[in-house]
Amino acid sequence: MDSQIADYLLMLNHEFYQKFGEAFARTRQRVQPGVRRLLPRIAHEAAILDLGCGNGNLAHALLGAGHRGPYVGLDFSASLLAARGDLPPTFRFLQIDLAHEDWSSRALQALASLTASTSPPLFNIVTAFAVLHHLPGADLRLNLLRKAHNVLAEDGLLLHSEWQFLNSPKLTARIQPWSRAGLRADQVESGDYLLDWRANGQGLRYVHHFTEEELRALANASGFTVLETFLSDGHNGRLGLYQVWRKCPSPAP
Repeated sequence: MDSQIADYLLMLNHEFYQKFGEAFARTRQRVQPGVRRLLPRIAHEAAILDLGCGNGNLAHALLGAGHRGPYVGLDFSASLLAARGDLPPTFRFLQIDLAHEDWSSRALQALASLTASTSPPLFNIVTAFAVLHHLPGADLRLNLLRKAHNVLAEDGLLLHSEWQFLNSPKLTARIQPWSRAGLRADQVESGDYLLDWRANGQGLRYVHHFTEEELRALANASGFTVLETFLSDGHNGRLGLYQVWRKCPSPAP
């Protein structure tokens, strides 16, 4: 994808969350069933990096489950971060643009400030729930995943979910022509869609619809192996595609 088109789609999503962040946060008052299914995989002492943490739903769910380890949440939306509520000092939040900023070094610095380790710490778990599908272009997504690989300890896990809106006739009806955003269909990639928002006004969002094959290729290219795949969420239990990836061991020197 042309970098100017990717930047335009990112701006479109930024404008959406700036305008509708509070209204969106009200629709996300609890974690999805698929996320709850994965919570037992997270040890209470694990160091967690939550990419696209939004209004802190995962942080609150972890705290409620007895989590005691350090947590760092990153999100670009000030309005979503402002809605996170009170959490202990072991939970740190940073406003960061995952697409453009050097978030990996800042996340590791935040983790170091939360631990007493004498060696540079790494995360045991990275989560990216409903994040990758808002990043336009295969190159941008691969860049994020390689950074996630770099901040994970050996055998660390990446837990992520991707919106499967094509499994819902109601959501499929919200697909809009690219002309509404001033673009042509040949300027975006296969699997890219423009969806409208109909609560507290009208807005547009860029979303990518992933296939399992596409995600497997991304895992291989970024140094992960896929451990588990399942569908969850929504009235039909098929609106979220969840995967658990494990960081592959580094090759011997």
